[in-house]
Amino acid sequence: MAEYNFQEIEKKWQAYWRDQKVYEVSNQSDKPKYYIMDMFPYPSGAGLHVGHPLGYIASDIVARFKRLKGYNVLHPMGFDSFGLPAEQYAIQTGQHPALTTEQNINRYKEQLKALGFSYDWSREVRTSDPKFYKWTQWIFKLIYNSWYDNKQDKARHIDDLIEILQKEGNQNIDAACNVDTPIISADEWNSYSEKEQQLFLLKYRLTYQAETTVNWCPALGTVLSNDEVKDGFSERGGHPVVKKKMPQWSMRITAYADRLLSGLDKIDWPEPIKEMQRNWIGKSFGAEVDFEVEGSEEKIRVFTTRIDTIFGVSFMVLAPESELALKLTTNDQKKEVEAYVEAAKNRSERERMSDTKHVSGVFTGSYAIHPFSGEKIPVYIADYVLAGYGTGAVMAVPSGDQRDFDFAKKFDLPIPVINDAQKLTETEADPTKEGKIINSDFLNGLSPEEAMERGIQEVEKLGIGVRKVNYKLRDAIFGRQRYWGEPIPVYYEDGIPKLVPDEELHLDLPQVDEYLPTEDGDPPLGRAKDWNYNGHPYELSTMPGWAGSSWYFFRYMDPDNEEEFCSKEAMKYWQDVDFYLGGSEHATGHLLYSRFWTKFLYDMGIIDVDEYAKKLINQGMIQGRSNFVYRFVPDAISYPSQWGDKQKPEKTVEIYISKEYFDAFDSGFFKGNDSLRNEFVNQLDMISKELEELEIRVTPVDLDREYIVQKLHVDISNVKNDELLVDEFARSKKDTIVKFVYDTSYKCGWEVEKMSKSKFNVVNPDELVDKYGADTLRMYEMFLGPIEQSKPWNTNGIEGVYKFLRKFWSLFHNGDTFSVTEDEPTKDELKVLHGTIKKIAEDAERLSLNTSVSTFMIAVNELSSLKCNKRSILEPMTIILSPFAPHIAEELWHLLGHESSVVDADYPAFEEKYLVEDSIEYPVSVNGKMRAKISFSADASKEEIEAGALANETIQKWMDGKDPRKVIVVPKKIVNIVV
Repeated sequence: MAEYNFQEIEKKWQAYWRDQKVYEVSNQSDKPKYYIMDMFPYPSGAGLHVGHPLGYIASDIVARFKRLKGYNVLHPMGFDSFGLPAEQYAIQTGQHPALTTEQNINRYKEQLKALGFSYDWSREVRTSDPKFYKWTQWIFKLIYNSWYDNKQDKARHIDDLIEILQKEGNQNIDAACNVDTPIISADEWNSYSEKEQQLFLLKYRLTYQAETTVNWCPALGTVLSNDEVKDGFSERGGHPVVKKKMPQWSMRITAYADRLLSGLDKIDWPEPIKEMQRNWIGKSFGAEVDFEVEGSEEKIRVFTTRIDTIFGVSFMVLAPESELALKLTTNDQKKEVEAYVEAAKNRSERERMSDTKHVSGVFTGSYAIHPFSGEKIPVYIADYVLAGYGTGAVMAVPSGDQRDFDFAKKFDLPIPVINDAQKLTETEADPTKEGKIINSDFLNGLSPEEAMERGIQEVEKLGIGVRKVNYKLRDAIFGRQRYWGEPIPVYYEDGIPKLVPDEELHLDLPQVDEYLPTEDGDPPLGRAKDWNYNGHPYELSTMPGWAGSSWYFFRYMDPDNEEEFCSKEAMKYWQDVDFYLGGSEHATGHLLYSRFWTKFLYDMGIIDVDEYAKKLINQGMIQGRSNFVYRFVPDAISYPSQWGDKQKPEKTVEIYISKEYFDAFDSGFFKGNDSLRNEFVNQLDMISKELEELEIRVTPVDLDREYIVQKLHVDISNVKNDELLVDEFARSKKDTIVKFVYDTSYKCGWEVEKMSKSKFNVVNPDELVDKYGADTLRMYEMFLGPIEQSKPWNTNGIEGVYKFLRKFWSLFHNGDTFSVTEDEPTKDELKVLHGTIKKIAEDAERLSLNTSVSTFMIAVNELSSLKCNKRSILEPMTIILSPFAPHIAEELWHLLGHESSVVDADYPAFEEKYLVEDSIEYPVSVNGKMRAKISFSADASKEEIEAGALANETIQKWMDGKDPRKVIVVPKKIVNIVV
């Protein structure tokens, strides 16, 4: 077989693509555009593992395929390079985050380029590059200088609002604004001082400052978004997170709630992503109702979607963060309430909503008054109510809501039935919307739907409530109390935020002596010396990680433009992303915020689209295949006195048992398996004797009692085919005497888990590229399964892909000599070629890239059997393969005599005629047993097929001179003769 020197070939063509700028693309072309993009990565210090390139390979195949199909393809790459890990490293080492980030990016680029991706690196963007974040700051200014007009259903410049206020006040303005915005006249507005006017405008601006309940992480010294908190701990570092009220910059994403919902109907995104965004936005229809409080001026306002159940209210519940929680607490309940509220701060909203098993709460000592019956209703505080949804208070209807039901059961509260169709049990509520309302005064006899409308009408008539559309979506916290982020282009004059002028952008990050908060608790930017605008202090918070990622896809279109964030010409040509590929974990973070910013920029006339990505695909995760060893822990091990402190000896002993022994322990300490038990005891005795020579004593084992056996992750580099390489493992355990209990080999356990350094199951793509080549890795990752599905990593099959590429290479060679003929192709060869042309094109459009790899393997096997070495077959096959294996394809393309790159070739035209069969081979059975295979013309009639089958010598022999009773002909399938 001809030598396929992939290392030399791949380096050669990567240099060629770079030097010839093969993948650079113009904003001016007569070709149709195709914009395909990956979610840009955060450049971590660990670099890429084999799971990371999965989506990149898929998008690269599609990008190359579209280019072959005649498109002008924009396929860029950049880096989401602001982030907490670099800042945490800076805190530990004092090294500026920019240096760490630069090193990490260089490592990522080295790995990405080694895989042969067709990125246009001339368009690379980095969110931490001042040339990039100048425009992030510019967009922030635009948002700050805007308000949302509900009548026009769009954002408008703040100057339009000022003009209206000057002429008529805000009496006729329907806008997204703070709930405490007063109604003022034009005279009042015009009488305001400059400071008063600016404070009033903050109630309308789409970016504003307000006292907000945030996720505060003391260990990280910053505010975290909801999607950065998991079960009460920071996703990064696992530090405790508490709820805290702080003055914060926020963005009024709630103004766009309806448009974010309706926009989902016109984009081709995965339905699970759409559903997550719908649930996150959480639109619901109902009413707000006021409940007076006995002996207090305060009122409890609740939002309910089921006002038909209002007569089923038997208690009220406030969120622990509610301002009313402490106000309504009586003195004798104060200590208990304060303790409960403090404890609730340590639980995330996600944890509180998902934890349905543990019911907790505390009585405030106060009573609300039912607005219709006048009955006294006890007021509780419970963490299953969230301050961020509705009003932070609920009217509890235990017969119709399970969490209210569980709470009522625990605290022995009444559970009134208010629907004749309700079927309550001892453990379950019934939220039915069937039946008729009962025990509900003026609502009796109505259906729940009728009662909802009647109830709203009644509360509005009495002036105790209003019809209301509510959303779970909250305004987005925008400020972060950390260093490594975009500076917010704001300074303060007399306490009022003012914007840094455009000509002063970018506002760069200042130098600081440490990357920690100041002693006064200010963010790290508070350490900067003389950092101010003409003597006025700058904002000390920085932007969140999602700021740059909310618009970077537009910057790729025109990355070097210093005058505009993107030129009109580039925007008009590229318009939007045709294909976006990335992880589903960003559903309610980046993928929602980026839609928000896109709609805002559209309102401002900056861009021509209000959705930036037509199609989104979420790639699955390549999971690691972890291995485990099992450490047996004897009762005691005593070490020689000369080894020093018995608690800290020079060396320690660790005993590891093979999986079959662990399984025996796990299933009941060798019950029913005496031979295995005896073997285990014998080996431990041998180990004890070996250790005695070192004056180490191990307490004898008694298998009639329980022992601890620890299941521990082991580095997969010390394992081969689930068998531990015991010598390598022992060498890795420094200052440890390692002993093993196994039969012929040490068998490890295994599980499929997330690929992670902590699980020692990370596979470095560099090693596989060195051993098999980038083309092999690219095709193997596609071969593992459908791109959208998660799948375990296993290198056992990679050899097969490597052999396939060598076999493809050999088609072009006679021995070590390149040998391709100009002979005319045969019918069979053309059939293989055109079947492959058709299947690969269909797969590329459907993203069924795993089946493409199988198709290639079958085609090459068939061409090898046909001993095909004809240019008319192999040249188009090279083009078809090039999106999947670009290096080998480029080498063969040039060996075929071409001077330009294979990426500039045309995808071969498919011709159906070569797949039409001239003849069909029929299996012919006699009395149900197949006796012969006979070929007939593809257009032969049933009669002709029957006659030919009966005339066949082999068939006549099996008929043994008997006449056929029946002949069944299934066209293009089978013939069955019954005698």
